[in-house]
Amino acid sequence: MLKFIASDMLFIAGTKLGREIKKIFTQHQQQKPVIVTEEMLRKLPDPVKRYLNYTGVVGKPIVQTVRLKQVGKIRKDITQPWMNFEAKQYYSVSQPGFVWIAYMKTFGLPLMRVRDYYLEGRGNILVKALSLFTVADSGGEKMDQGAMTRYLNEMMWFPSAYLGKNISFEPIDASSAKVTLKDMGKNITATMYFDDEGKLTNFMAPRYRDMGNGKFELENWSTPIRGYGEFEGLRLPIQGSGVWNLREGDLEYIDVKITDLKFNPEDPY
Repeated sequence: MLKFIASDMLFIAGTKLGREIKKIFTQHQQQKPVIVTEEMLRKLPDPVKRYLNYTGVVGKPIVQTVRLKQVGKIRKDITQPWMNFEAKQYYSVSQPGFVWIAYMKTFGLPLMRVRDYYLEGRGNILVKALSLFTVADSGGEKMDQGAMTRYLNEMMWFPSAYLGKNISFEPIDASSAKVTLKDMGKNITATMYFDDEGKLTNFMAPRYRDMGNGKFELENWSTPIRGYGEFEGLRLPIQGSGVWNLREGDLEYIDVKITDLKFNPEDPY
């Protein structure tokens, strides 16, 4: 499995996917390191301030790019079996963007590669069998919304980004706040939930669900967090789920664990 992924990533370097990954490392605005201070947190809602203090961002530089690795399991819906996956992901902060490359295993073999991205305000999911044959290629405004929502959610892995000028907060109560991301003339708003210690415990937002064949449904989406760990000197979520909160009941469709994370890397994996 690992040998296959390594050889496939070597092949990717000179492809369109390779250029998408390169864009993550080149589209962010170069700037001198900015250190997070207590003053930067002063006007934030109390639960958000408590959260950022808990993560340990104060005294650390604001992150510009990120790379990470994940393992987990995923399924389309309750009628489909779970598939194990390994993934690599890359983020830029200003300009917001990500590229996610996952290898889905069936009977222990990596039979599908999935690439999900949010770049320059656009979202797209491309699924290939054996990394060669296109199974699905989804884009459009509803995919843009879904990918942008995903990006806002996954900023929890590089929380200094919540201090960006494109982010605003609105207080709700002592344990929650609304967060809004502005990018490319569009807005996405979600609700973040925190415990008394400051941990982020859940994130909820309306998000378009790709039903296949060009059909999308706007559903409630949440990402409950089940575990924390430490990367790059910060306390970060390392394990959680993606859940569609459907009228007929909750559908947990992905379970993810972070196995490696680096801020401002010089190169992709």
